[in-house]
Amino acid sequence: MIVFVTATAKEMRSAFGGSAPAVEQGETREFSFRGRSLLLAVSGVGLVNAALAAGRLLDLPRVEGMVNVGIAGAYDVEAFPLGTTAYAWREAWPEYGLLDEEGRVDPKAIGFPQGKAGKQLVWNRVKLQPVRDAGAMGLHLGELWNRASALSVGSVTGSADRAGWLKTAFSGDIENMEGFAFGYACQSTGVPFLEVRTISNMVGSRLDGDWDLKGALGSLEEAVETLFSGA
Repeated sequence: MIVFVTATAKEMRSAFGGSAPAVEQGETREFSFRGRSLLLAVSGVGLVNAALAAGRLLDLPRVEGMVNVGIAGAYDVEAFPLGTTAYAWREAWPEYGLLDEEGRVDPKAIGFPQGKAGKQLVWNRVKLQPVRDAGAMGLHLGELWNRASALSVGSVTGSADRAGWLKTAFSGDIENMEGFAFGYACQSTGVPFLEVRTISNMVGSRLDGDWDLKGALGSLEEAVETLFSGA
């Protein structure tokens, strides 16, 4: 059984084009899709909700892997245009550590790693294995999808200056609010994990022209269809 988890019920509805049963925050529903047994789950927005959900979901029997799908912002919309799809090869939590007066964060300055993923200490980054883990789950990455370095934040970045700093300091491509928690949890337990995001906005801008939430939600269904192509 593969767990498919989104942050919101709207993302879940969009991902399966309305064919899936309704799932609200904190709920799960079993669902057969393209001959595969899935467990659909809605975590709620943010790292705390994602971590709580991951703990519950990964403790269930018969979990073969986890896929986190949803929308994300891009730091560079020329490289990651609105409405396109990306998969994460790395996740970072840029707010973990010691914050200095200039707004920089040193994850090691407090002296406490978050834990281990395999034999590796985890501070504020986890390296993912999307190609390997997609294969392990019998899923397919889109040939035209972008490969992204993802950041999970506690608050949506609302200024160009902050967006520029995050992009530079973390080599960030896309921004979300849950992926680090899911990725870290799966790596800690040895469960295959895949994070797939469609681009809804330019990070740091609140201008209407830099957002296409409807288009990104619409792209989720095509992304899920691609994952199961050939399945």
